[in-house]
Amino acid sequence: MDNSNNRLQEVFFYGLYMDEEILESKGITIRNKRSGVAKGYKLRIGNMATLLRVEQSKAYGMIYSLTHNEIYKLYEGSGLMNYISEAILVTTNDNKIIATLCCNLIDPPSENEKNQEYYEKLTKCMEKYKLPSPRVV
Repeated sequence: MDNSNNRLQEVFFYGLYMDEEILESKGITIRNKRSGVAKGYKLRIGNMATLLRVEQSKAYGMIYSLTHNEIYKLYEGSGLMNYISEAILVTTNDNKIIATLCCNLIDPPSENEKNQEYYEKLTKCMEKYKLPSPRVV
């Protein structure tokens, strides 16, 4: 069992970080890429994206295997300090349920917060990975 900083964690991305080109541009090694769905969560885009707990909802995204250092680089190292990692269950494209880390905003965006540019980029990203178009609250 690997107890080093290099041990891998399954991470579910629901926003633009699901795009492997963006991850690679930030120095992340792409490992074990697959699509997934988080049941009981709904995407919310304000100035930034997050997942909200909403029964009977689904949020689609991509799962990658990252080291703790890579997760740090993406969030704390990039100044995204309002995100915290949480454990959530995600169903993979081969119908397995796995535990993943998922970074969400501590405080969700307000109802009047919008980011049309982010939404348009995310829609293109979802199309790239053949995921359902984002439905946001």
